[in-house]
Amino acid sequence: MSEAHNALFIICCLLKVFISRMSEEELQLHFTYEDKAPGSYGTECEDLIEELLCCLIQLIVEIPLLDITYSISLEAVTTLIVFLSCQLFRKEILRDSIVHKYLMRGRCLPYTSRLVKTLLYNFIRQERSPPPGTHVFQQQSDGGGLLYGIASGVATGLWTVFTLGGVGSKPTPQLEQCSPLANQSLLLLLVLANLTDAPDTPNPYRQAVMSFKNTQDSTAFSSSNPHAFQINFNSLYTALCDQQKSDQATLLLYMLLHQNGNVRTYVLARTDIENLVLPILEILYHVEERNSHHVYMALIILLILTEDDGFNRSIHEVILKNITWYAERVLTEISLGSLLILVVIRTIQYNMTRTRDKYLHTNCLAALANMSAQFRSLHQYAAQRIISLFSLLSKKHNKVLEQATQSLRGSVGSNDSPLPDYAQDLNVIEEVIRMMLEIINSCLTNSLHHNPNLVYALLYKRDLFEQFRTHPSFQDIMQNIDLVISFFSSRLEQAGAELSVERVLEIIKQGAVALPKDRLRKFPELKFKYVEEEQPEEFFIPYVWSLVYNSAVALYWNPHDIQLFTMDSG
Repeated sequence: MSEAHNALFIICCLLKVFISRMSEEELQLHFTYEDKAPGSYGTECEDLIEELLCCLIQLIVEIPLLDITYSISLEAVTTLIVFLSCQLFRKEILRDSIVHKYLMRGRCLPYTSRLVKTLLYNFIRQERSPPPGTHVFQQQSDGGGLLYGIASGVATGLWTVFTLGGVGSKPTPQLEQCSPLANQSLLLLLVLANLTDAPDTPNPYRQAVMSFKNTQDSTAFSSSNPHAFQINFNSLYTALCDQQKSDQATLLLYMLLHQNGNVRTYVLARTDIENLVLPILEILYHVEERNSHHVYMALIILLILTEDDGFNRSIHEVILKNITWYAERVLTEISLGSLLILVVIRTIQYNMTRTRDKYLHTNCLAALANMSAQFRSLHQYAAQRIISLFSLLSKKHNKVLEQATQSLRGSVGSNDSPLPDYAQDLNVIEEVIRMMLEIINSCLTNSLHHNPNLVYALLYKRDLFEQFRTHPSFQDIMQNIDLVISFFSSRLEQAGAELSVERVLEIIKQGAVALPKDRLRKFPELKFKYVEEEQPEEFFIPYVWSLVYNSAVALYWNPHDIQLFTMDSG
């Protein structure tokens, strides 16, 4: 066992050097074996790359995971990652790779579903690395000889290098270090699932990820996908909930929700959806501590979930107690739906003042829009934050409008440098304001009687909306909001002055029942669906390899050799 581990370790080290220093064609020459019989003129060449790839896959899928086999399984997974690492040293996305061809056809292809299944189960189990010494065969009673003792010592020494990181390697986060096989298996799975399709063959590993089913699903497999398999969804769901602190687990969750309809249906049917949503919200809440890709993935996961009306209803029925990580305000009791709204609005406000990323804005607003028709019993703080965001946008709109006006005045008769494009800035802000008004309108039209706190916040800040009543871009959407403000303002005036908060809310609840629904103009339902950009590999392949570079256990590459991404984006 130790000899096999040592051999794999040496192969992995040599491969890493070869791949970083030569082309795939040159690498193939090093793995070409010529068998010359004495006295013969012809030579028979055998390519050993496919043989080695197939052996590595067989090691991963065939050997049961025990303490004595842990290091071999880990080394086999790591060596496969290294085999695919030629992408790190190319700026362009590899679309015609020799290693990819071997993995997608020929002898490796029949192992596709078993490999994906094994890697997923390695991630699910989160097996910790065994204590030093348990993975090496104990010395025989006869002593085993000098060579055996040396081999055992080398194996133990290499395992120590493995678990401690080795010379020159990056410090490994605790999460990856406690279960290196789970971490490495997840990284390999992400790399395989994001390989580009061959001209004549779709990526079989992606097909396997897209089509696997629950072990409790007894329906027949589709004959069109030979790579389908079954896995325990309950165990997978639990692992996904527990591991969302890592980028790679969030990326896996995104891939499964976006690409695998069986997983998406199962997740949306869970009655403990808060176990998955809360870690995602925590990622967004700590936006300043996370890299932008992790934030994007978390946000897109929310957008995919909010495409489902059942999800949008159920999150308002889940009541949470004492959200300790939310620091702006003590939240002793709040619905999951209201908390989701608070975190998304906070992300928008952070983005407005810091990163100013239009992509982030668009997806945040799309998630809020998808939920708006099902807003129920909004927490008073969530209702306040919705109106506060609108207030912030209104001030920004006025500021840009004033800058544009001053700039135009100053430019009359002047031939100096070109003016800043205030018209474009104004257009972007007005788009966002329009979306916020549509979200408020959608809630008022569909669930006014369920949301007295939003009506209260609307009335409290009614002056904010005055300037938009006659604005040509907002006149239509302002009709309902204006009607609601006028209707409830009139009822409050009739009730007299010096009303308590409780009395105002009581009047609002009574008024919500009295307001004729036909007086509110119907607008098309707000629904946004996430669609991947064209050529998604241009984003995902560098992202996945940046995760491998930063998170793989006991793998170090010289940062000066990396071509696929810049170090600050990794």
